[in-house]
Amino acid sequence: MPLAENPPIRVIEADWTRHGPRINAIRRRVFIEEQGVPEALEWEARDAECDWFLAWAGDTPVGIARLTADAHIGRMAVLPEWRRRGVGRALLQAALRRARERGLPAVSLHAQTHALGFYARAGFQAEGEVFLEAGIPHRRMTLHLTPETA
Repeated sequence: MPLAENPPIRVIEADWTRHGPRINAIRRRVFIEEQGVPEALEWEARDAECDWFLAWAGDTPVGIARLTADAHIGRMAVLPEWRRRGVGRALLQAALRRARERGLPAVSLHAQTHALGFYARAGFQAEGEVFLEAGIPHRRMTLHLTPETA
């Protein structure tokens, strides 16, 4: 693929007021349209209070992630045509960097079961049994932010 068709990925710390529509467009496409999450379950009042990360390929927003005040990484979503290109890894690294800046001792997430390996490679440990969230199988995972993972 020529370079012009594969621009480098950059992740920014998104401002909800400015970037909210772009964030929500990715959420709608991935979670609601692709995965069938009921719209009422996707939108949360706390969205505006979270730390959001927005991945760009050139001028195109291609992925998102958020870090909540209670140390939960979530809403990780990458547009289908940008998967397996390092976007998810870049988003996760940005969220973990912010967690460390906030001095959090650990972060957790609810991983869709098809993504368990992705998070395990980043050092997350699976906990408990598989459960359904929005009708999708998930498993809780935690990463302790020790000096070894910093």
